[in-house]
Amino acid sequence: MRTLEGKTDRVVVVGAGLSGLSAALQLAGRGRTVTVVERETFPGGRMGRLDIDGYRIDTGPTVLTMPDILDEAFAAVGDSMADRVELLPVDPAYHASFADGSGLDVHTDPAAMTAEIERFAGGEAARGYTELREWLTRLYQVEFDGFIGSNFDSPLSLLTPQLARLAAIGGFRRWDKVIRRFITDERLRRIFTFQALYAGVPPDRALAAYAVIAYMDTVAGVYFPRGGMRAVPSAMAAAAADAGVEFHYGATVSELEQRDGRVIAVHTDDGRRFAADAVVLTTELPATYRMLGRTPRRLLPIRPAPSAVVAHVGCSTVDESVGHHNILFGGAWEQTFRDIIDDGRVMGDPSLLVTRPSAGDASLAPAGRDLLYVLAPAPNTAVGTVDWARTGAAYTEQMLATVQARLPGVGTDLRLLHVVNPDDWARDGMVAGTPFSLAHTFAQTGPFRPANTVRGIDNVVLAGSSTVPGVGIPTAVLSGRLAADRVTGAVTRPAPTRTRSGLP
Repeated sequence: MRTLEGKTDRVVVVGAGLSGLSAALQLAGRGRTVTVVERETFPGGRMGRLDIDGYRIDTGPTVLTMPDILDEAFAAVGDSMADRVELLPVDPAYHASFADGSGLDVHTDPAAMTAEIERFAGGEAARGYTELREWLTRLYQVEFDGFIGSNFDSPLSLLTPQLARLAAIGGFRRWDKVIRRFITDERLRRIFTFQALYAGVPPDRALAAYAVIAYMDTVAGVYFPRGGMRAVPSAMAAAAADAGVEFHYGATVSELEQRDGRVIAVHTDDGRRFAADAVVLTTELPATYRMLGRTPRRLLPIRPAPSAVVAHVGCSTVDESVGHHNILFGGAWEQTFRDIIDDGRVMGDPSLLVTRPSAGDASLAPAGRDLLYVLAPAPNTAVGTVDWARTGAAYTEQMLATVQARLPGVGTDLRLLHVVNPDDWARDGMVAGTPFSLAHTFAQTGPFRPANTVRGIDNVVLAGSSTVPGVGIPTAVLSGRLAADRVTGAVTRPAPTRTRSGLP
């Protein structure tokens, strides 16, 4: 693995998102002097926050998996996530409902899920689930260290024994086809393939290797931090500060001062200058390359993932039948992918994610009220033909009407608090107006994804969802560790302490 040449004692990390916080913790634990510069007034990056009239809104991801990866970041400075964050297991992980009126709870406990699937689709489906669970676990074991958690210097880096093992278990087949080997019920297959929306590729085109995302939420478990998702970056920043990391919030980077192929200082728009031996950039790719004055050389243009419309809604206390995470599947599931990925239009038959964070922590909403997060996958601005300025409000109303029709326990007393659509993501600097960054096509996977090193700049490393390993909370945290490895060389990782969730 290539590492930075020259002195790396002082490191400036640009961005206090999960990848930047992870890099800061790792580097501080390895003896570097670390400064973090963040344009917002709080940590979190895409895991943002917004407070409106007593509602404490998380504006970023709502599904937290693989807390052991987060705890590894805390352990880098001798800290523990359990001492900073109370993690609550979410059980069931999801409730899924279908257009035919059927529904099932998705449990991560194998016995509970087997019983639920037998009730839902019969004994043969339950036996298929047991075999699928074993396959997903093998997939994760084969894939994690050799692919997800590794830096790549070239495509030749893939030529390892893990590659052969991954191929042998079907990792390079199509996601949907592999799931069909175990599950024949069309509704049930969606539970183990809908995650392809996060990868930005339809299940019938996505590599089965990305079914590892299904492992994370259907096998490893889903959790929720008391205080909301914002509690995670707040805790990471606090642990980093206690380890000596210096944070500067409300500071937007205006210039990277360069000399002889190195960045020697980071300048902010308020006139401050931070000298640096090495820099970790977690900014969006267009901003990164613009600041560096570099244009990456790629044989194929980058392909952004689909986007989303997210509505944050306050409502009167809902029926307890409405769980923490709810997936409302429409009838035209395969058409959904064609609508938003190929045709650039909104879903004709919507499938929605409805999260109720106040189910995990009632303090996130005013007394007697609940807080809902409603996400509708949508086309990104590169392929989209939607005029959001003209039709956005009507589409949001349609989303909420769909929620009320399919989740009767929500009721009618809804108050729209905040909405974000692809145009808003684009104004925030996200590529093609998508918070999910680059799609996980084969040409944007592993060594083919934009690298975390920059040709022609000797002391800059990239981190975040646009580079390796990819999109999501666990991968963002891993991205920070991979960036730190580029600065210092890989180190033996400290064993995480046991979290309150009981996971290692």
